Amino acid sequence: MATTISAQSLNSAWSKGNPNDAYAQYFTGHSFLAPIQPKNLAEGEKTIQSYANVTFEPGCRNNWHVHHGARQILICVSGEGLYQEWGKPAIRLHAGDIIDIPEGVKHWHGATKDSWFQHLASHVHVADPESNEWLEPVTDEQYTEANK
Repeated sequence: MATTISAQSLNSAWSKGNPNDAYAQYFTGHSFLAPIQPKNLAEGEKTIQSYANVTFEPGCRNNWHVHHGARQILICVSGEGLYQEWGKPAIRLHAGDIIDIPEGVKHWHGATKDSWFQHLASHVHVADPESNEWLEPVTDEQYTEANK
């Protein structure tokens, strides 16, 4: 894991955030989380569409997972990342790319082996109940193939 690359190489206008300790068990490598609060809303006031900024160090990726009752939207804002649905080839991601993940689709996302990566993540409710199902880690073989 490339943990020696400095945070300065992140090169982003978005906050890196704090260590994503609450979800660390579902990630290979280190990730960081920065909740996003719209400027026009008071602290504690809820927005209709919440977002979080997730930062992945080089080589970091989350486990395979499924969102039940929601679509996940990823808006890539910095660096280079990867997104893969089960049984399909990985898609390389750059700032400005958007991924719309249908409800119930097994997938993973994260940084490439040599780059920091940030995306804004949001969930769009489509059915009750809404939950995340965390599955097995992405194997080193799967990750190496995705980086080709």
